Amino acid sequence: MDDACRVASRIGIPFYVLNYQDFFQRTVIDYFCGAYLNGRTPNPCVECNRVVKFGRLLKLADALDADYLATGHYARVCQDRRTGRYVLKKGIDAEKDQSYFLYPLTQEQLSRALFPLGEKTKEETRELARSFGLDVCDKPASQDICFLGNGGYRRFLAERFPESLCPGRITDTHGQVLGQHRGIAFYTVGQRKRLGIGGGEPLYVLALDRGTRTVVVGGREELQKSQILVKRVNWIAFGEPPDRMEVGVRIRYRQHELGATVRARDGGSAVVAFTSPQAAAAPGQSAVFYDGDVVVGGGIIDQ
Repeated sequence: MDDACRVASRIGIPFYVLNYQDFFQRTVIDYFCGAYLNGRTPNPCVECNRVVKFGRLLKLADALDADYLATGHYARVCQDRRTGRYVLKKGIDAEKDQSYFLYPLTQEQLSRALFPLGEKTKEETRELARSFGLDVCDKPASQDICFLGNGGYRRFLAERFPESLCPGRITDTHGQVLGQHRGIAFYTVGQRKRLGIGGGEPLYVLALDRGTRTVVVGGREELQKSQILVKRVNWIAFGEPPDRMEVGVRIRYRQHELGATVRARDGGSAVVAFTSPQAAAAPGQSAVFYDGDVVVGGGIIDQ
């Protein structure tokens, strides 16, 4: 906050401090913890963009009679002259592209979004800040989820939700008990390390059963899936999606795009069929669909 205040003073713009602590707790942190407690792997940055940055902050923009909301995301937005729809695109800097986290934005939100860094690389941004005499030009980039601190999500959950430390069984797909775990919230689909099962071939988490508090594990070949069901899909590129389309899909941030066919279904869901089976599509994470640089849409992996 102090850094932002100094930058605002240096370039001569008003600076406001908004206390969203309680709102952030209810909408982002509670969602994050609840997902893990239910055996899912959440993406809090997506939810923060949806409800805080482009939800609550846009309401503030209205109160200030501001036409646009500018953020530091490495992404781009433009209007398709043929359809009139606003289109979300990847940032120019492939290493810093953050379009994956912005797929839930509506047409109204995109029409008022400005991403001035989307046309620049990270180094060009630093050079620009340096030329303005801003002492944040060499500030280290943030890497992890902002509210976790140094302990990671496991410590965060254990401190705030002791009930997450509820042990249960680790079994194979045939129900044979292989060991004990200390709480399904500490595991995610695709996880290999810290399973506490020694010897034999490498094992991966295949599924989490909240009802029986069971962690199901198996070999890598059992982790491979040909298709996934995605819910709460937001289609950016068009109002009514075609029945079938060929796209590139990211099922994790910083993952290369996977070839797939997406079939839209009723109720805001879609089935993604991969060109070749893929591992570790964790329920709760986001699947985002791309056509080149364009974000076609995306949603939450359900199963």
